[in-house]
Amino acid sequence: MQGVLTGFAVIAVVIGVGYVLGLRGHLGPQGREVLTKLAFHVASPALLFTTLATADLSVVFSARLLVTALSTLAVAGAFVAVGVVRGWGVGRTTIGALCSGYVNSGNLGIPIAVYVLGDASLVAPVLLFQLVLVTPVAVTILDLSSGGGANGPLWRRLLTPLRNPIALGSLAGVAVAASGFEVPDAVMDPITLIGNMSVPAVLLAFGIGLCGSTMPLRGVERRPVLLAVALKALGQPAVAWALASGVFGLRGPQLLDVVVTSALPAAQNLYTYASTYGVGERLARDAILVSTVVSVPVLVGVATVLG
Repeated sequence: MQGVLTGFAVIAVVIGVGYVLGLRGHLGPQGREVLTKLAFHVASPALLFTTLATADLSVVFSARLLVTALSTLAVAGAFVAVGVVRGWGVGRTTIGALCSGYVNSGNLGIPIAVYVLGDASLVAPVLLFQLVLVTPVAVTILDLSSGGGANGPLWRRLLTPLRNPIALGSLAGVAVAASGFEVPDAVMDPITLIGNMSVPAVLLAFGIGLCGSTMPLRGVERRPVLLAVALKALGQPAVAWALASGVFGLRGPQLLDVVVTSALPAAQNLYTYASTYGVGERLARDAILVSTVVSVPVLVGVATVLG
């Protein structure tokens, strides 16, 4: 209970600071855009590199990761299916699919893993899966659908992930971890310092983006937002529980681990991706906000029933 409330309180305070900054105009009319670009092109790649470069890649073979991967694919696939039928477009559908299954495993998942599950490393499988596979695939799709790599020869389109800073940071971190090479402190320390700007920049930009915005669950994005929130807050933890207990036979703390991590809300950095590519911004903002609110009672309930 304490871990859930602590994690959400930290996020709410920083977003609130961003909202006040936007309300008072301290960062000027381009403040949100600058923070978004800073996070996407510089800070987030640095954070992903430092996180993955020191990670234990053996977790990719764990049952927890399989549950995470399958539950993510299930809910994201459900959103994609509806998006195709409804004609929501590739970029918009991609953002919605991410909001349906890409959990806030960093700035919220880590404190909740510490206070609720008792071990921060338990969030590593979902963190690695999202950073190594989901993020590079998603940003590549967004790149191609936005025209960033849609034209030109096939080899150029296949190399799209290597031109994206988020994907490049993730893949570079995995390469370092797999090689066993220890990056010298003189190199790692400044990268770590830059990476530490990522989460605050994303949350502040999100808060600024709330200024002057209409209430969520209104307008043309109402149905996509409701679908994404339902899949994220209810569908993903339910699928994770069914897979973990029924297919992989997980019980006790292991079952609690995978269900709690699956019940985390949509990650704030998804708003950065939407803003960077100029697609589904309202969808991402509302889905993140509503799923964060809804996930509080869901996480409390999961921790109470399975804990």
